Amino acid sequence: TTSASIDFPILRSKIPENDVFGVGISGLTDASANNILKLNYGSVSMSYHKALDENGYSTIGAGFQATYSSLSLDISKTTFETMLTQNGFTDESKREVLANGRNQSYFDINAGLLYSGSTNGENNFYLGASMYHINRPKVGFIDKNWYLTGRISIHGGGSFPLSDLLTVHTSLIHQMQNKASETTVGAALAANLSQDAEKPSAVYLGSWVRFNDAIVPYVGLEFGGLRIGVSYDFNISSLKAATASRGGSEFSVIFIKRPADYKGIP
Repeated sequence: TTSASIDFPILRSKIPENDVFGVGISGLTDASANNILKLNYGSVSMSYHKALDENGYSTIGAGFQATYSSLSLDISKTTFETMLTQNGFTDESKREVLANGRNQSYFDINAGLLYSGSTNGENNFYLGASMYHINRPKVGFIDKNWYLTGRISIHGGGSFPLSDLLTVHTSLIHQMQNKASETTVGAALAANLSQDAEKPSAVYLGSWVRFNDAIVPYVGLEFGGLRIGVSYDFNISSLKAATASRGGSEFSVIFIKRPADYKGIP
């Protein structure tokens, strides 16, 4: 699984000083089941954040996202129960028929709301909610009677300086779709070794927990606006019998460009 994204403000000179009009572009590609199923997503997002006070410490924002998705299924690598004979999976004539072909695509619409606040321009806290698959697109290789039902996401968190050296970064997310749900919460402690608020050189150490499933320790390093992070997903649920408690590793690279007139929050 590989993903990349970029977002930036636009029309700064044409909107109120503390408002932010943002545009984002993101993409994701995923191959699963030994490359039998491949998924690709491309998204364009827009959001507007309205300042609620003269300092811009509190904002309320709304965002919309349009996504184009494509799926491909290599039917030649699949096996079905109807193909099983006394000599193994040998009867190719009984392979499942893909009524809609090996390639599928659909258009998706997502939207969300976000409140962001600060008490002093240094700390920050936020709370938001979003809904995915608003248009309930049809997806299916055998038929197209399957709809992607709406997925609701509620998320929040914040950054809270403890001193010139230490800051706590915390976040949580709860997602629901049909009868499935997931909750992840955690925090990381950042030590700003340079003690420079605008150009920090920091080390991050923390962990997140996905309830009833996994523990995810995290370490990161930040310098010159670049943040490099590594995390590992340790399975702790009953699934560990199949995974031998192994999980998945994740590497992240984030670059934040701060303008010359950067004023911190928002």
